[in-house]
Amino acid sequence: MKILAVSDLHGKYQKLLNYLKKNHVDLVILAGDITNFGPAELGEEILNEISSFGAPVLTIPGNCDPAGIYGKIDNSNAINIHGRSVVIKNIGICGFGGSNPTPFNTPLEFEEFQIYDEAKKAMEEIKDQKVTFFVTHAPPQGTKADLIPSGDHVGSEAIRQVIEEFQPSLNICGHIHEARATDEIGNTKVVNPGELSQGFACLINVEDSDEDDTKVNTQIISL
Repeated sequence: MKILAVSDLHGKYQKLLNYLKKNHVDLVILAGDITNFGPAELGEEILNEISSFGAPVLTIPGNCDPAGIYGKIDNSNAINIHGRSVVIKNIGICGFGGSNPTPFNTPLEFEEFQIYDEAKKAMEEIKDQKVTFFVTHAPPQGTKADLIPSGDHVGSEAIRQVIEEFQPSLNICGHIHEARATDEIGNTKVVNPGELSQGFACLINVEDSDEDDTKVNTQIISL
C-alpha cells in the first residue's frame, strides 16, 4: 500500500495536486495546518480538491487552523480522524490535531491532559490491528521531530506518553517546520515530513511479507 503523508499546508498545496496528478497513491494523510489561520471554508475547499484524485484523504486540524475547521472537515470529502479512528486495509489509523500550548496563543491548542485523554481513547480503538498509525500535528517531546534551532524540544509530552504506552507502528506529525526528520521511540517510527508549503512530504510503503510481519518503510521526499 502506497501512502503519501504531508503536514503544514498553510494554504499552499499546488505541489501536492501536481504530484497526485502524476503519481498513484492509495491513501493521503494530512497532519494539520491545512489553512494559515483560516478561513475555515478554505479548509473544506482544499480538502475537496485533494480528495478529487480518488484516493481516500484522512486529516486532522493543526494549531493554525480556526476552531470552525472541524465542521468543514466533516462537510468535505475527506475523513476527519481528530480524536477518531478508522481501519483501511488492515491498517488502524487514529489522530489528534492541534498542539500542546505554544507561546503564540494559536487557535487550536490543548492542555497536555486533554491530548493524553483523547488520543489514548482513539489509540485504544485500533490497538489490536497489526499495523497502527498515530497521526498528530504536534510531534512527541524529546525527538528529532520537535527540535528547534535553540536546541530546545517543544513537542507534546502527552503524545510521547501515548506512543510509549501503545507503540504504534508509525507516528506521522508536523508543526515544527525546521524539524524535518525521522526518529524512533521504542518500536515506533516517528516522521515529521516538514512543510508541504515548502514542497516536502513523506512516502510510506506498507508491505506484507510471507511471514507474520508487515514492513512499514518511509522516505521523506521533495515534491
